[in-house]
Amino acid sequence: MPIVHLDNRALIDLSGPEAEHFLQNIVTTDLTGLGASEALSGALLTPQGKILFDFLVSRHGKDGLRLECRDDIADDFVRRLTLYRLRAKVGINKQDQHVVAVEWQSDSTPSSADSTSSAKENGVRDRRFSGAIVKRHYDPPLPQADASVAEWTAFRVDEGIAESGVDYALGDAFPHDVLLDQTCGVGFRKGCYIGQEVVSRMQHRGTARRRVLIARATLPLPVPGSEITVNGRPIGTLGSVAGATGLAIARIDHVKDAIDSGTQILAGNTAVTLSIPQWAKFGFPEDKAASGGKH
Repeated sequence: MPIVHLDNRALIDLSGPEAEHFLQNIVTTDLTGLGASEALSGALLTPQGKILFDFLVSRHGKDGLRLECRDDIADDFVRRLTLYRLRAKVGINKQDQHVVAVEWQSDSTPSSADSTSSAKENGVRDRRFSGAIVKRHYDPPLPQADASVAEWTAFRVDEGIAESGVDYALGDAFPHDVLLDQTCGVGFRKGCYIGQEVVSRMQHRGTARRRVLIARATLPLPVPGSEITVNGRPIGTLGSVAGATGLAIARIDHVKDAIDSGTQILAGNTAVTLSIPQWAKFGFPEDKAASGGKH
C-alpha cells in the first residue's frame, strides 16, 4: 500500500464530557455513526447552507474527537468553534503536529507484503472512499512515506473525492455540490445543526444541480480553476488534475443536455468527457421527453 505524507494538514482536538454533544449540534456529520477506528467527512456551514469549513472527524481518547483540516484554515476554524462553544464543557486545542500519513489500496493498487503493518493495526479508515481502503495516521511514529503527493492526487481524482482549496472554495459550495451527501458527511436523520434547513430542503426536493464529476481527456488537462464550457457558456470549473484526468464541479443538467445533443464539452480549450463517480448514488437528470416533461 503506497504511503504519502501530507504536510498541509492540521489536527484539532476536542476533549471533555460534552465534546460529542457540542459538535453534533453544529456540524453536518452524524457522530452517532462514527466508529472507533474510522474518520467521517463533514462540514461546518453558514446559516445559508454553504460550507464554511470542511474536515474529517475521528474519535480520540476518552470522550474525545479529532478534527483534521487544511492547516491554512485551522486557526479560523478553532476561533469559530470557540465562538459556538458558549458554556459547553469542551476543550478545543490545535496540535502543533501538521503532518498526516495516508496509505491507500484499490483494485488497481497491488498489495505489497513489505508494506507497513500499520494498515491493519493503526490509523483510522477514511470512509469517503467506499471502493478502496484508505487509512490516515496521526500519531507518531508515522509510517515511512514511499509515494508522492502527485500519486495521492491521482488516486483521489480517480476515486472522485473532492477537497476544498483546489476543488472548491469555502463559502461557495453546498454539501451536495461536493458529494458530502454521498460520503456519509451529512446526517439526514440527526437533529438540527447550522444550515440544516437548506441542506434538508435540497435533499428532499432533489434540487442539487452542481455535482463533482470526473473529467477525462485525450490530452493533458489545463490547470485547476479552468472553466468548463459548452458552446462558450460556463457550466462548471475544473479542480484537481492528474494528467488527462481531473475533477470538475459542474451543472449536471447542462452536462446532460450536452451529452444528449452531442455538443462538445471543453475544459479550457481541451475537449473532455464528464462522468459520475461509479460509487455515487445520483444520476443525470432524466430526459424531459422520456419522462413526459417532468424533471
